[in-house]
Amino acid sequence: MPGPVAKSPLSIQDLDQFIYGSTPNPVHCRRGVEIGTGTVVPEINFTLPPIEINESTWSEIQGIYRETIDSICQRAVALEVPSFLVEFETLPPMTVNPDWGVDITRILVETLDRYHDQYGLKGALRLTPNDNRDHERPPLMRRGRYWEKMVELFERGVAEGADMLAIESTGGKEVCDDALMTGDLKTVVFALGVLSPRDMEFLWKEMVRACGQGETIPSGDTACGFANTAMALADQNLISRVFAAIVRVLSVPRNLVAYEVGALGPSKDCAYEGPYVKAITGVPISMEGKTSACAHLTHMGNIAQAVCDCWSNESVQAVRLLSASAPIAYLEQLAYDCRLMNTASAHSSEDAIRLRDWLVESDASLDPQAYVLRPDVVLRISKEIVEEETPYGQVRRAAQCTFQELKRANENGLLHLPKREQKWLNRLEPVIQELPESEADLIEEMLPNLDRSRFLPEEYGLSV
Repeated sequence: MPGPVAKSPLSIQDLDQFIYGSTPNPVHCRRGVEIGTGTVVPEINFTLPPIEINESTWSEIQGIYRETIDSICQRAVALEVPSFLVEFETLPPMTVNPDWGVDITRILVETLDRYHDQYGLKGALRLTPNDNRDHERPPLMRRGRYWEKMVELFERGVAEGADMLAIESTGGKEVCDDALMTGDLKTVVFALGVLSPRDMEFLWKEMVRACGQGETIPSGDTACGFANTAMALADQNLISRVFAAIVRVLSVPRNLVAYEVGALGPSKDCAYEGPYVKAITGVPISMEGKTSACAHLTHMGNIAQAVCDCWSNESVQAVRLLSASAPIAYLEQLAYDCRLMNTASAHSSEDAIRLRDWLVESDASLDPQAYVLRPDVVLRISKEIVEEETPYGQVRRAAQCTFQELKRANENGLLHLPKREQKWLNRLEPVIQELPESEADLIEEMLPNLDRSRFLPEEYGLSV
């Protein structure tokens, strides 16, 4: 299991310093890209239109990526974008067959190099291999062909010149999925406080090692398979939004493990828990909100911008729109959003804070998932999280503090909860109060009740 986390003050403690575009530990990439040094950087992510991925279509797929990245760079030059990121999230066959993932990485790197040489365009590539380990059941998290192919793509992507390496890891998801559907908070705590941190330590040590073989920055992870799953379910009214908001904050400690073993940021865009990571570690974060409507819907469209360092569109298919292909249109939207934030910052710190606060105010009272992203709430809960020395202790404290913040906000009229959501506050309170103080006690309680046909304790270093 991850070792004790050293208690330390937050990297950002002053609310006036908790702002978009600026962070204590910025990241510097090749081609002059700087993240967290005072300006917000757009991050464009695109994927294929509907197409089979196989040997017969591979030449066409290469052409789609080549044409799209070239058009993106052309538009970035035309808009005089100061700098930008491109994220390449591999599709499952591209990780199972690392040759394909490497092919696309090479195309993207070569195009960014060419536009930098010809036009001085500052661009960086984030390579995000998808986590295929849960493609077999029960998942093999530390061995087997899916793990081996992931590691191969880590290493070859670094050798090919990817500027950053990231992942959306899934350790503990096989236990968490059913618990989300049934509103079983204790099992979610077990998945996020016990299983996922163990997997994060194992996985991220390997990713940091791979990055060390070249000049690639180990960037960040996301609890997409956990908190974003809860967010999507809540949006469909299948689960409570209060429950989803608490799950969001419970996902913070697992992400911290990546930075404890060497990740440097920026965090992944779909990690809406990013503001907590930024407050605690000081690394830059990528966020998405209204500009991710092409990929998923959200009630956090503006507040997600408030303290971002990169502003992303999540992912959009390379399909034709009336104006241009969708990735070019989304790059333009991101560029204009960043231009506004950076203009406010250039005027004065007071103007930057005013814009930040408007972004917050527009969303915070309307949904508990937005409320827990309020910068003042983030700082208060983060201060409590870092008082704990283990990931489980941090998750337990996060549950307690988030519940109290939501309860107090509802009572004081700062958060508008319908009656069905207020009932969830009453339902969750005793569960949170009764969480064991000891991780060992929770493990002893949970292991006998889990389906071994779907979950292997040994894959998390747990003895039966």
